[in-house]
Amino acid sequence: MEYMSAKEAAYKWGISQRRVAVLCSEKRIEDATIIGNMWIIPTNAEKPIDARALRYVEKDEKHVKPFLKWAGGKGQLISEIEQYYPFDNNVTKYAEPFVGGGAVLFDVLSKFNLKQVYISDVNAELINTYKMIKKHIDELIQQLRVLQELFLPLSTEDRKLFYNSKRERFNYLKANGDESVNIEKAALMIFLNKTCFNGLFRVNKKGLFNVPMGSYKNPLICDEKNLRAVSSKLENVEIVCGDYRESQRFIDEHTFVYFDPPYRPITDTASFTAYTENLFTDKEQIELARFVDTLNNKGAKVVVSNSDPKNSNTEDDFFDNIYSSHKIKRVEANRMINCQAQARGKVKELLISNF
Repeated sequence: MEYMSAKEAAYKWGISQRRVAVLCSEKRIEDATIIGNMWIIPTNAEKPIDARALRYVEKDEKHVKPFLKWAGGKGQLISEIEQYYPFDNNVTKYAEPFVGGGAVLFDVLSKFNLKQVYISDVNAELINTYKMIKKHIDELIQQLRVLQELFLPLSTEDRKLFYNSKRERFNYLKANGDESVNIEKAALMIFLNKTCFNGLFRVNKKGLFNVPMGSYKNPLICDEKNLRAVSSKLENVEIVCGDYRESQRFIDEHTFVYFDPPYRPITDTASFTAYTENLFTDKEQIELARFVDTLNNKGAKVVVSNSDPKNSNTEDDFFDNIYSSHKIKRVEANRMINCQAQARGKVKELLISNF
């Protein structure tokens, strides 16, 4: 009998290599054999019928994208992360604390119809924006249209004045606003994100947004088509403003969890963790690792992303140590935000999984 590798089978059947390995381990491919840590499959084997109950949607159909630019967003790593998607008859729930811009969230929502989805973040303004898109999309789009129509015709100098006035208003609402201004606050959050430098969300020690205006010629402030698509996808999503630990009540053995916490800095000058007033230090990284152990014991499938300290110090085994009981994969990514040009470009990042 002739055999092919799992990689060759994946190419032949148009699925991921990880999916082939799962099918082999589930004994759904007759005469598949494991040699060392590699599966081999008879060349005449047929692709098993997909028993997953969840409907997979082609990318160009009903595909939604993040409504914010977000530092450290995972759009460029989707092809790596999606190889971990374990959704089937047993894994029907998804949780993403540290949701940020939601690149992975929207990829999942575009591809699968899940029974339950949970997202959270400690950034109150970010979560407010998710909630307003979900509940008040018409009013939000109306305010964004006005902001776009007022901003685009202005000269560069007048744009700066307009931008700074909206930033000041946003910070006032952040500090003093009540629920009656939540739609305005969400509109300002999107406006500032689309027009500020590099789409950063950064606050100072007082919690005030302090990013200067960017130099975009024609920013799309009101992306109505995508915002409405996002609103539709968020319809049945539970949205929580809070610490990642609050997700424990939602997560069980039927849940896939993706954590994208603030990254551990790879250089002394590369630290960018000020999405909120609270920093995420090594102590918090270790606490997250122990929380992952807790979820592992509950039977959940978990993936965590982070920076690779070995980019700058090959002897730094911080993540290898705190996630020693899990699998660690190093992947390439482009790091675009750094004050030193030589620190930009391709770096290794980590994908840590318990399966």
